[in-house]
Amino acid sequence: MSEVIAGIRIPDGKIAREATELLREHGTPLLFAHSLRVFLFGSLRGRHRGLRVDPELLYVGAVFHDLGLTEKYRSRDQRFELDGADAARDFLRANGVDEALAEIVWDAIALHTTPEIPWRKRPEIALVTGGVEADVLGDGLDEISPEDRASVLAAYPRVDFKEGIIRAFDEGFGYRPETTFGTMNTDILERTRPEYRRPNFCDLIAANPLGG
Repeated sequence: MSEVIAGIRIPDGKIAREATELLREHGTPLLFAHSLRVFLFGSLRGRHRGLRVDPELLYVGAVFHDLGLTEKYRSRDQRFELDGADAARDFLRANGVDEALAEIVWDAIALHTTPEIPWRKRPEIALVTGGVEADVLGDGLDEISPEDRASVLAAYPRVDFKEGIIRAFDEGFGYRPETTFGTMNTDILERTRPEYRRPNFCDLIAANPLGG
């Protein structure tokens, strides 16, 4: 029987179970609990807004959304969000999921650190971001009752989360700082790596060899 938290049922079909095992194997306890909270908070925000969602697609998006930070899935030359999105799409393809559905999950993960845009797309895409916003920033908590918040945190506690997630980000992309350009991920490197200097868009325009 699947777990139910705050009235939200955790998907427990074959795909969901396999995704969960990959997260257990290659993630950390911090990323595991965070990813489950992302699913639950995103689902609760969707319930508040009356959105119809495919819970398994939302679940896979939540489970894979930070796996691009892990040693198993991270690359050297692209954003961690793309690493997680690519891994999720490969996983779904291997499980025979329709390409169009796999692309929804890809979008959900690839866009989850991009403000505003996900909310204009399908609910599964919007609510991965909605869950991340709630758990990392506290945004949207007014859409989740105190009782439901307490139920989620009792099931998947935030243990040293505020500092721990910053360390996870730094470990996950600090060695590839060029991939953070144009994203909020540069904020992490400015805090954790004193030698890091954020590229400036105006400087890049000025350096264009086309002149003018």
